[in-house]
Amino acid sequence: MTNVYPRTFSHIGISVPDVEKAVEFYTQVMGWYLIMEPTTIEEDDSAIGEMCSDVFGPGWGSFKIAHLSTGDRVGVEIFQFNDQTNPDNNFEYWKTGIFHFCVQDPNVEALADRIVAAGGKKRMPEPRYYYPGEKPYRMIYMEDPFGNILEIYSHSYELIYSEGAY
Repeated sequence: MTNVYPRTFSHIGISVPDVEKAVEFYTQVMGWYLIMEPTTIEEDDSAIGEMCSDVFGPGWGSFKIAHLSTGDRVGVEIFQFNDQTNPDNNFEYWKTGIFHFCVQDPNVEALADRIVAAGGKKRMPEPRYYYPGEKPYRMIYMEDPFGNILEIYSHSYELIYSEGAY
């Protein structure tokens, strides 16, 4: 039997309608590092072209991609695919798949305001406390300007859930 151990998180891929605007948002508002400028990837016989054909199947043509990194070194790939469409309902939480990602900032309210000022929106009227009157652990669901759902935690995941939280 092989040992099972907790793997670290490497990166996440996010689709957006405009990769340049997304890079601006995520570097200016979230403070993430730009690792690789937006680049066009073509469907061809290059190593990356063949890798993408393995994933997307034939006929994907081309797409733009940029690479960023969070303050704790988690990678963020920003994709802009040809003929990208925004779903009518971007919050189908009951369907299989990833429905949000979460960032941590001790000033939840200030980051939420920055996101709104940059064209995003709140999915909740105000941040909520996990232990009202007891501990300062807060959270709020947001949308980036492109419709992707993100959550903001005031404290680490481990601290919030170590006592059950609800």
